[in-house]
Amino acid sequence: MSKKIFLCSICNINSGTCNEDCQFCSQSVKYSANIERYKQKPIEAILEEARSVERAGALGFCLVTSAKGLNETTLKFVCEVATAVKKEVPRLRLIACNGTATLEQLLILKESGVDAYNHNLESSREYYPQICTSHSWQERYETCENVTRSGLKLISGGIFGLGESQEDRVSMLNSLKELKPISVPINFYHHNEALPLKPSELSVDEALSLITLTRSILSESDRIMIAGGRESMFGNRQNEIFKAGANSIVIGNYLTTLGRECDRDLEMLRSLNFDIATSPQDGKK
Repeated sequence: MSKKIFLCSICNINSGTCNEDCQFCSQSVKYSANIERYKQKPIEAILEEARSVERAGALGFCLVTSAKGLNETTLKFVCEVATAVKKEVPRLRLIACNGTATLEQLLILKESGVDAYNHNLESSREYYPQICTSHSWQERYETCENVTRSGLKLISGGIFGLGESQEDRVSMLNSLKELKPISVPINFYHHNEALPLKPSELSVDEALSLITLTRSILSESDRIMIAGGRESMFGNRQNEIFKAGANSIVIGNYLTTLGRECDRDLEMLRSLNFDIATSPQDGKK
């Protein structure tokens, strides 16, 4: 595994406005979770986040919106943000994460300076109807195929701890292998009391074994990124994720939950003798 760790940051540019019924997501309006909700974050605030995480060493910067997919208004806003960030902080690799998308929409994002598109499968084809009924798993898979067709880099992963079986986990990972994502974000379910799903029953040892399983099945992907739920899942054992197979993490806050202070993550990496990736090639396995 590379001694250089790829750092990514998430920017929630449109929060809590989704009408879908994904049982794992506090951004759905159906569950009335106590989160901050807004239609468009001011571009200057987004630029300040971009400058801040770039100073901390992040190379990836992900522009996230909360809805099933892209519409004309959202597409225009994401393009405006991408253009502004690319001009202000050109070193950052821009990632868009805006739900289901057509090939035509993805090509427009690419024109605006977006480098990659993140759309997670979340779980297996078989289990997905148990956690979401307002859209299909197949739509998610087809969006990932569209990303590859567009020439954007594909980023796709999922969530562990949703009540799925081990067979579901293997099925999801095998589906991801078919899609050949460059980076695989692995999330661990972070429970919100407003959501219908039960809290995750995964132990730390089980979670570490799932990172190893992900690395084994997705051996051709450049990065296995540990994203949402890292702090709540691993606690004081977060340093063990790299030995398990991860070579990328999300720093800073998540969409609706707080992350750990960047300084603590950077100190952890230094204590493990890891360097921070300064180009996408550095962060490869």
